[in-house]
Amino acid sequence: MDFKVFEGNILKLINRYKEINELLSSLEIINNPSKLISLSQEKAELEEVVNNYNELNKLKNYLSDLKELKNSEDEEIKALAEEEFQVVEKNIENLESKLLNFILPKDPLDEKNIILEIRAGAGGEEAALFASELLRMYLRYAERKNAKTEILSINETGIGGIKEAIISIKGKRIYSRLKFESGTHRVQRVPETESGGRIHTSTATVAVLPEADEIDITIDEKDLKIDTFRAGGAGGQHVNKTDSAVRITHLPTGIVVACQDERSQFQNKEKAMRILAAKILEEKRVASEKEIAMSRRIQVGSGDRSEKIRTYNFPQGRVTDHRINLTLYRLNEVLDGDLDEIIDALIAAENIRKLELLSVK
Repeated sequence: MDFKVFEGNILKLINRYKEINELLSSLEIINNPSKLISLSQEKAELEEVVNNYNELNKLKNYLSDLKELKNSEDEEIKALAEEEFQVVEKNIENLESKLLNFILPKDPLDEKNIILEIRAGAGGEEAALFASELLRMYLRYAERKNAKTEILSINETGIGGIKEAIISIKGKRIYSRLKFESGTHRVQRVPETESGGRIHTSTATVAVLPEADEIDITIDEKDLKIDTFRAGGAGGQHVNKTDSAVRITHLPTGIVVACQDERSQFQNKEKAMRILAAKILEEKRVASEKEIAMSRRIQVGSGDRSEKIRTYNFPQGRVTDHRINLTLYRLNEVLDGDLDEIIDALIAAENIRKLELLSVK
């Protein structure tokens, strides 16, 4: 995007920084602690804009000098200027990109922790095995980001696959990084059980929900239908001995969640309520976005479970994200949780769309 188109927006932030500096020296603000704290925080956030913009202007002046040196008759000076010119040009591009991020519309949910659901789709046991691999991928990614994970619910198959898993991931801006993972993931490979060596396509769906805080969602107990039942599964000391499993139905929305992995009914209910709150918050978010058509145009993909977003092709060792036509031949690394290259590309694509919308306003 052309930086000059948005330079006026950056200058508005710089003017606001200057205005805050003046306000902070006034007695009215000094004698108002809450206002003083608020303005000081805003100043700290804008300081980076000012510093980056000043550095950008210095580099542009330097680039202008290098441009003249590139026309030097001295071949050695000319070669050095050409090399330095390319480095400075790249630094200018990076600074402009940083500055543009400050004027982009912010997603208020980006700071949230998440609840992530994975469900096996079409493909039987092969789909369940693929869902298990996706679960490991996200757990490894969280580990790389020093995020905390907790398995809230899991329904395993007998041979290492999963029919469904729900996990909590808590970390810095984790929703901003993983929100693009919602949708249908496809795997193409020859199953171990396939004697003919034919490539099969199986699917798993992922939903990424911002975890709700009490301030986000208030759930009235009168709106809940709570059922208890005996946990089922492949075994375990407490399975089918007590009515510890919990199923909660939220009557106004019809949302149903169930947990049976914990030994106590209380623990299962607590986990089920966390999942329920996240699902209600997500339903509110989607409804809000439907009212504001622009939000859907901004997003890279719809975020719906039904949308095919990515293919993992084992014979070719490739991963393709269909929303941005990105293909990487690093399948093993991606499945080991090395997702940053894909996520960074998705964020960049979304930012470009946001800037395009800003430019037509």
